[in-house]
Amino acid sequence: MGLRIITLNVNGIRSAANKGLQAWAESAGADCIGVQELKAHAADIAGRLDHLAGMPGFFHCAEKKGYSGVGLYLKKAPSAVITGFGSPEFDAEGRWVEARYDTARRKLSLISCYFPSGSSSEERQQAKFRFLALIYPHLLKLKQEREFILMGDVNIAHHAIDLKNWKGNQKNSGFLPEEREWMTKLLGEGGLVDVFRTLNTQPEQYTWWSNRGQAWAKNVGWRIDYHLATPGLASKARAESIYTAQRFSDHAPLVIDYDFKL
Repeated sequence: MGLRIITLNVNGIRSAANKGLQAWAESAGADCIGVQELKAHAADIAGRLDHLAGMPGFFHCAEKKGYSGVGLYLKKAPSAVITGFGSPEFDAEGRWVEARYDTARRKLSLISCYFPSGSSSEERQQAKFRFLALIYPHLLKLKQEREFILMGDVNIAHHAIDLKNWKGNQKNSGFLPEEREWMTKLLGEGGLVDVFRTLNTQPEQYTWWSNRGQAWAKNVGWRIDYHLATPGLASKARAESIYTAQRFSDHAPLVIDYDFKL
């Protein structure tokens, strides 16, 4: 038995719970569930959502109420948990939680990360560019020190295959040339791997659908949720699926099975 790792932007952990997240998690057989956009503080989570499918959760909540926040639910206790990646601006927004599994022979991290969205304003797009500029060297430094899988909502569709209406979205946040170039660089000279695409090269593999129009019904989606892994761990990925039988938020859970143990 290997490791089943799931990522899901819950768009409000309490809202997702009201839509059946807990019952699904019980049946999903995960060893780790990374969640993003909690929109909750520690007090909101305590006693109700601090465990999922029997797994204790570790969280990095935003200072602002009802905003951002990430979590990791873990079957195996980590050797250390790190919140934030060293940026005062973005650590205040609750965007990084990292569980470390370190032994004498191996250093390994599982990370839940929520990249900013730039779609609400030009100001937020500039914040997103600042985030990308900061997170890139952080990921490269981490890669030199340890193996890791970063799961999360990256808010970037990389290639035309990764969204339905790519032609009409080239000037929209999430598919801007600068964002796509950043992703190309990360997966090229940066040396990280888009794990899903190593297993599935088919079109129409989406993880997010706008609430406008009939995006969900017509499958007019974007693939913006990822497992980004160091090559050694990425090579151990064996199976992928995007779970669409139920809806817990405007995103779908991305499930990847790996052939290794913590």
